[in-house]
Amino acid sequence: MALSFLDQRHTVAKPGYNRWLIPPAALAVHLCIGQAYATSVYKTALVEHFDVSLTAIGVIFSIAIVMLGASAAVMGTWVDRVGPRRAMFTAACFWASGFLVGALGIATGQLWLVYLGYGFIGGIGLGIGYISPVSTLIKWFPDRPGLATGMAIMGFGGGALVASPLSRRLLSLYDPDGSPPSGTAVALLFVTLGVAYFLVMMLGVFNVRVPAPGWRPPGFDPALQRSRTMVTARSVSAASAIRTPQFWLLWTVLFCNVTAGIGILEQAGPMISDFFRSGASTSVSATEAAGFVGLLSMFNMAGRFVWSSTSDYIGSKPTYVGYLGVGMAAYILLALFGDASTAFFIALAALILSFYGGGFATVPAYLRDLFGTYQVGAIHGRLLTAWSAAGIAGPLIVNRFLDARGEPGALVAADYRPALFTMVGVLAVGFAANLFIRPVAERHYAPETKSHATDPSPAT
Repeated sequence: MALSFLDQRHTVAKPGYNRWLIPPAALAVHLCIGQAYATSVYKTALVEHFDVSLTAIGVIFSIAIVMLGASAAVMGTWVDRVGPRRAMFTAACFWASGFLVGALGIATGQLWLVYLGYGFIGGIGLGIGYISPVSTLIKWFPDRPGLATGMAIMGFGGGALVASPLSRRLLSLYDPDGSPPSGTAVALLFVTLGVAYFLVMMLGVFNVRVPAPGWRPPGFDPALQRSRTMVTARSVSAASAIRTPQFWLLWTVLFCNVTAGIGILEQAGPMISDFFRSGASTSVSATEAAGFVGLLSMFNMAGRFVWSSTSDYIGSKPTYVGYLGVGMAAYILLALFGDASTAFFIALAALILSFYGGGFATVPAYLRDLFGTYQVGAIHGRLLTAWSAAGIAGPLIVNRFLDARGEPGALVAADYRPALFTMVGVLAVGFAANLFIRPVAERHYAPETKSHATDPSPAT
């Protein structure tokens, strides 16, 4: 068969394979799908091209994020079964096709095709691409799961840092005089990105490998991992995992952490301007506000690597104690004293966004600790529905409070306090849920022979 190279049996690494080649393969996928955070580059151009509201164009991103969570949940077991190469190839096909269908919709003036393309089809590629390398990374790095998944998921958070300037450059090339760019320029951008991202993702497809059964890194002693009370030596299937209280407690933890972070991220530019508003003017220029958004993206990306790597040493549960506990303190300080100085405001917001990014990167290691490596990708996919729910809840909480306080462009720091204190309450719920997480009960574990069949970490 023409696509037989995608079969999992052809991806088993030969003796001596360098496991450090796996994170770049995963990064090739995550950097590409991280473009989802850069949709603001052409948002105004699409509003003018289709002559619709910002809300109507914002639906494109909302559909994509909802489909990310839905496809990750539905396809997670399939991803674990067929292996990372076929899953990453499928993600590349959906992601690239989403851009091409979206380009057709822009070129023909059919907004529903953009919803279908970038939103629905591309969103499926987002979900499959996001989870496809996770279980493989955990199996290659049983000694450093936080570091490994952090390196890959860092790419998703940092994808916009590549996509934003690249998209602006291409738009200026396709429409030098456009302000905003024409619909034709955006359609050409979509075609270019679709082709380019497919080719880059293929680098990951061809380079990814799975470890041979029984493989373990030199010097790795599983007994040291098992000595931690929260790290299991057994495995739980995806079907059994969702019937455990641990899964739903961790779902709540992720939901609360993401809700609090995305509430800041979605409103970042206007927020820093409003906090330092006096009368009709603000001391923060539009350029400085844009720079602040870029800085937050950097901390979002860095947090995915730094905090997830830290979890390898202190454990996943204590790391989330920090995300949620310190996060509550940061939100209280932001609400009460955030307008004292721009440096203080930026420091607090950056810390909050680093916890937001770190939460995404640490959760696969937390799942490994609780449920083992057998079907951890499928469990991760189901857990990401918390992201979809938080993507709706976070902006809704902030925007509802702000709508009740006044008009955009006339808000001040005090108008944000009800929303910020609400986020403290959200984080408190997550903090309590994390404290209640205990090791999984014996009855939920898969039989030893079944879990070891696809788990390379136990000794042979």
